[in-house]
Amino acid sequence: MTLPSSPACARNRDPILAVLCEYFADRTRVFEVGSGTGQHAEYFAAALPHLRWQATERTENLPDLTARLAAAGLSNTPAPLALDVNDGTWPVGGYDALFSANTLHIMSWPEVERLFAGAGTLLAEDARIAIYGPFNYAGRFTSESNAAFDAWLKAQAPHQGIRGFEAVDALARNAGFSLDADVAMPANNRCLAWSRAGG
Repeated sequence: MTLPSSPACARNRDPILAVLCEYFADRTRVFEVGSGTGQHAEYFAAALPHLRWQATERTENLPDLTARLAAAGLSNTPAPLALDVNDGTWPVGGYDALFSANTLHIMSWPEVERLFAGAGTLLAEDARIAIYGPFNYAGRFTSESNAAFDAWLKAQAPHQGIRGFEAVDALARNAGFSLDADVAMPANNRCLAWSRAGG
């Protein structure tokens, strides 16, 4: 069985891993929103065996994700969970970290709002969040390639687009998290990291 593969995942996994090695060093249970092909879940769980990595996807995308993780046979990747931020049903908490990559510009803005609201109730009091992807700052694109990417996204679906850092940070703060790091990544992406305020 040939599983779907994302070239972007293969390119960005090591820079993201470098951030997670530091930021999730003392974490135990990670909840990944929008695991896609499962390449990140497989790679990060293998590299960070102290973490129990819970992958999630929308129901229609679960078969390939489940097949990839089953083939990998890692002991710290339980069966993926179905998750649609729109239905308001999040699993029982106990997770002390949340990760998501290249999802915010695919979701509609109300869905981004629901992601952070859900994280606020799902995660433990001392939890951390790490989000990877492109972001705008002060209403401006950080590169011509990001501007072109945003135009392409909107041509595919009007609800898509690169999100503003300030607006996303406000959602995290409203959920009780404070920004710890904003790390520049290759290809004009960022890795944003928050922790529960006072955690």
